[in-house]
Amino acid sequence: MSRERQIILDTETTGFYPDKGDRLLEFAGIEMQKRQLNGNYLHLYVDPERDIPEEAIAVHGITQERLEEEKAQKFAAVGRQIADFLRGAELIIHNARFDVGFLNMEFARMGLPSIEELDCEVTDTLAMAREMFPGQKASLDALCSRFDVDRSKRVYHGALIDCELLAEVYLAMTRGQFSLMGEEGGETVKEAVNIVSQRPAQLKVLLASTEEAAEHEAYLDGLDKAVGGNCVWREMLSSEHL
Repeated sequence: MSRERQIILDTETTGFYPDKGDRLLEFAGIEMQKRQLNGNYLHLYVDPERDIPEEAIAVHGITQERLEEEKAQKFAAVGRQIADFLRGAELIIHNARFDVGFLNMEFARMGLPSIEELDCEVTDTLAMAREMFPGQKASLDALCSRFDVDRSKRVYHGALIDCELLAEVYLAMTRGQFSLMGEEGGETVKEAVNIVSQRPAQLKVLLASTEEAAEHEAYLDGLDKAVGGNCVWREMLSSEHL
């Protein structure tokens, strides 16, 4: 069961490697209470105290001029505010290892507690998507398309807009598991039972074709070869016919 206080989180950075000199440029976190957005959020631009490579600018569009316009402060001036905002919450992050790595690096530079020491629980929606849809694209863009989330306003990868999109994606991805517990606006237990009860008493049985049966047998032959004997499926079949 997730914590009551959740924060959808995203960052933008100068590059990919927090251990090789890359720094944080932008932080955004929007808060949910019991899976309901409550209007509370934290959005900050951060002076990285270094140059911003062109390839990074091509992704998020953040330039030194933009940081000056936004009156970006150094992380040392905003780090404690970010840590206090995150403390004790469940963090919903797409590709969590990346963002947590940068935040922990920046916190360590200030002598602040890590994400783990702040008693945060981390939920990685990238890992969730790969488990739910194995072998399929799991980027935020791909998930927005899958769940019909409008991303027309997303010109660049911006931390705040990405948080807003991820919030919709996360709620869509998890709606089923929470609807059975009576989530408002979701399917209640009674409704779920009614749906099951509406199924016809006699279900149509579709038998495998000759070609499909042959492919299945060939697959089982491969399993037999791999285990050096009968695979579990064939052991079950043989026991049923004893």
